[in-house]
Amino acid sequence: MARKKAAPDFEHSLAELQTLVERLESGELSLEDSLTAFEQGIGLTRACQAALAQAEQKVQILLERDGELQPAPFDTDEPA
Repeated sequence: MARKKAAPDFEHSLAELQTLVERLESGELSLEDSLTAFEQGIGLTRACQAALAQAEQKVQILLERDGELQPAPFDTDEPA
């Protein structure tokens, strides 16, 4: 069930990040609001990077096993 939840979280975070970028690029935010949006964007970026790193690690494990789907441990608690 964790796999099905991870993709929507990534997609949701990416969509939120796009919205923040559009708001920042509009130039209509105050400096304080811009800094808050930037801070939120950094958090979303890190979350997306962590999700992508996990996916990349899982793909690497599968490729190293010649494409055979065999259980293999991998660390999901990598530092961001």
